[in-house]
Amino acid sequence: MKRLRRHLAQAGFAVAVLVGAVAGVQAGEPSVLDVTVTANANGTYAFQVTVFHKDEGWDHYANAFDIMIGDGTSVGTRVLYHPHVDEQPFTRSLSSVAIPIGVTEVTVVARDTQHGEGTRTMTVKLPRRK
Repeated sequence: MKRLRRHLAQAGFAVAVLVGAVAGVQAGEPSVLDVTVTANANGTYAFQVTVFHKDEGWDHYANAFDIMIGDGTSVGTRVLYHPHVDEQPFTRSLSSVAIPIGVTEVTVVARDTQHGEGTRTMTVKLPRRK
């Protein structure tokens, strides 16, 4: 009987650990769904970025997106200061992004509070400067 209780306790602990691990990643990684870029008159760019993430609250939510050039340098970051639990997907803007001359495309990467950078990114061509 003691042995059975010990096995049940061990099995219960293993199930609890597994459930906790699954719950921790339930929201998954953030995904960039759409990007619109416009050239500003001053030579900078404005971005409208649509992100999807199953935000769960303050412990796990999409908290930023980055505009990256080819060498991996971030040229602009939009910090998202709160969860968007009831607003999915959501679109936010980032204006006045200065991008070096000669760069013709950028990659937009979303981040969350648990995983960091998401794997579903979007690379877009830049419009001509005004």
